[in-house]
Amino acid sequence: MTSRLRASSAVVGLMVLCGPAIASAQRAAGSPAPPAAPNGSIAPGSIHGVVRDERESPVAGAVVSALGAATALAVSDRSGRFDLPALPPGSYFVRAHLSGYLAPPPQVIDLSSNERRTSTIALTRASVPVLAAGLGAFVESPQPASLEPSPAASDAEPGDDDAAVGDDNHGETAWRLRHARRGVLKEVTLPEAWLAGDETRDAMFWPVGALSRAVGSPARFATSFFADTPFSGQLNLLTTGSFEAPKDLFSSDNLPHGIAYVRLGAPVGSHGDWAVRGAFTQADISSWILAGSYATRASARHKYDIGWSYGTQRYDGGNVLARRDVADGSRNVGTVHGYDTFAITPALTVSYGGSFSRYDFLDDRSLLSPRVEVTMLPAGRMRVSAVLSRTARAPGAEEFLLPADTGIWLPPQRTFSSFEPGRPLRAEHTTHMAVEVQRDIARSTVSLRAFRQNVDGQLVTLFGADLPSEPSAKVGHYLVGNAGDASATGCTAALRTLLMNRIHGSIAYSLSNAQLTPADDLRYLVLLAPSALHRNGERIHDVATSIETNVPETSTRVLVLYRVSNAFARSSGVGQLADRPGLGSRFDVQVRQSLPFLNFTSAKWEMLLAVRDFFRETAVEQSVYDELLVVRPPKRIVGGVTMHF
Repeated sequence: MTSRLRASSAVVGLMVLCGPAIASAQRAAGSPAPPAAPNGSIAPGSIHGVVRDERESPVAGAVVSALGAATALAVSDRSGRFDLPALPPGSYFVRAHLSGYLAPPPQVIDLSSNERRTSTIALTRASVPVLAAGLGAFVESPQPASLEPSPAASDAEPGDDDAAVGDDNHGETAWRLRHARRGVLKEVTLPEAWLAGDETRDAMFWPVGALSRAVGSPARFATSFFADTPFSGQLNLLTTGSFEAPKDLFSSDNLPHGIAYVRLGAPVGSHGDWAVRGAFTQADISSWILAGSYATRASARHKYDIGWSYGTQRYDGGNVLARRDVADGSRNVGTVHGYDTFAITPALTVSYGGSFSRYDFLDDRSLLSPRVEVTMLPAGRMRVSAVLSRTARAPGAEEFLLPADTGIWLPPQRTFSSFEPGRPLRAEHTTHMAVEVQRDIARSTVSLRAFRQNVDGQLVTLFGADLPSEPSAKVGHYLVGNAGDASATGCTAALRTLLMNRIHGSIAYSLSNAQLTPADDLRYLVLLAPSALHRNGERIHDVATSIETNVPETSTRVLVLYRVSNAFARSSGVGQLADRPGLGSRFDVQVRQSLPFLNFTSAKWEMLLAVRDFFRETAVEQSVYDELLVVRPPKRIVGGVTMHF
């Protein structure tokens, strides 16, 4: 039976959408946020159309997939129509799959922001008969014109091949066995009971028949499962490393890490989709992460998103500082999450749920992060939403958090330890409330958001600093601790638009009145990172931008994210830290180049090169200080190839 594995998955971005106003899904500790359109993304488009057969008749139940800047699946209705909404701009491979039909080559559709494209897909009926004979052996043969005996069959002579004498079986299997081409291995006489389908066969044939049924049935089931299920998958073979200066890339203390990532997913009927993902690396840090998820389709009244993940990190290197806070050299993190988006009416939806994480290296190991959001559509192109959430984030959680859908999966790559020797690590808890209004204007979207948040145990992260009487911290190791409690009130104005043909961009400006109340015992933090202690109330200005372009002539995509703020904890020189926060920036640049000369069957190959110095995945519901209190993060470079199938 011909296998019908179909391409349906893609990777678009690298780990974050920058700036507090550029992402809109909550990133709870150890779990992905419920699906939501990021504030800094480009206005999506859609693809709709109809599936027909060779006679121009509509085909119902066909699974239509779009592979490109995102992955989308739909099932054609009775009239053969399908709809793939909310697709990011970019190029897509669109194809249809249905058991019993031959799929045509994929259509290439270039989708722009706010554009609605139409596609007509033609399926051709396949010659169906496939015979499983003997011990699971599969023989493909054309369908006979008729399996019924002819009217003259009763008059045939006993020796005729086509005779239908007595109780002979006239089923398809017996007909094929009688009319099979003769060969050396087929010159045998078959028992009458076998051809008649009689279960009371001679004892000498019973073991063969039983084994045939025992092996053949599961084999047919497995073959049917893999042939009729439109699987999609992805394989990443990457290399990653960190550096402060380019010469650090060739240092013996900073060897690159090889990473393998695999994803496999498929639709569950016409209701939802499942996916299983895993990534691992083997070096002085041996780590892996495995996750599974299930999400229902957006057309359902209840849209569920459930999943789990488990990751582990083990350090076998010689950095004593990295081993200080870990008894057996390993850390383990497990998470489960569940969200439901309930469409009460077409103009009113409620999204609620949360995640539960367990970190074995914390004293308080269990972390719960609930969230609820209400969205209203008062007008056709206007959206109003209100959100209330409480996010628990563990120190070092960035090593175990799952990336956004557009991110790159990397298993735990860096080690960390506490500022204070002997002091246990403690999680950060952020309570966030916000109201946002969005309005679509032509190919642009304008949004305004007001928020308030309170933080218990604000985290501070420091790279490249040495503790007194402690071993030196390497580039791949950082110190983390709690600076105190924080609060902030502010607003964000954002614009995302199509700047010109093939170039999309966004800009977001945030103004916050924030205050950090330092904890009582911070002697090491005062010594190592005085600029991280924002003692008085301050006004924080933040600008986040993104630019994305797609060059179809060369199959090249470029994404640039850039963020500037006046409140970054900063360093004034190598080994010296400034005592005040100041103007700083973070960036993320990635280039994806398609490799069409490597494509075969339905697989698609890409080359990836990305450089960034963002430390966290930024979400609008995290503390405004989270990225600002990361001192001197090294740059991370990722390169390799990706295969989608």
